[in-house]
Amino acid sequence: MTEIPEVLERLPGHIYLIGFMGSGKTCTGRGLAQILGRPFVDLDEEIERRAGMPVRDIFARLGELYFRRLESEELKRAAAAERSVIALGGGAFCSPENREVVRSTGTSVWLDVSIETVIARCQREDSRPLFKGQREMEDLLTSRRPAYALADIRIEAEGLTVETVAERIIAALGGRGM
Repeated sequence: MTEIPEVLERLPGHIYLIGFMGSGKTCTGRGLAQILGRPFVDLDEEIERRAGMPVRDIFARLGELYFRRLESEELKRAAAAERSVIALGGGAFCSPENREVVRSTGTSVWLDVSIETVIARCQREDSRPLFKGQREMEDLLTSRRPAYALADIRIEAEGLTVETVAERIIAALGGRGM
């Protein structure tokens, strides 16, 4: 069991996990929330619940702009709730408005993994709306990296277990002296 620094128990804001699709935000978020005794919110799951359909169908039927609007609304809703571990969708942190919500209500943690890992993980799933071919994925990741780099903390999560990534997040948050 990971020991939780006292500073984290008093950490007033949310812990936001950001990164590209397939970077492990949901799995890590669930594990981190359990360790910290906080609720876990997966923004994509909240959007699906609200829309009554999977993210893939929202993109296909209603378009990306509609999805991004729902995403911003659900982020604001989650940010106003009790302190939680919140996993954002891969494109959420690219919006300056969303980054401001995150920055004003918590700490952002970028889970950074290679494009090869992303592709391997996403090929196993059928639910990724923006998953196309390798070249398109590389281009999309390249376009999002500058936004991800604005995160408060960057965790290199390549090849690590959920538990190890959670431990590194806890260590990084504790080291910030919050």
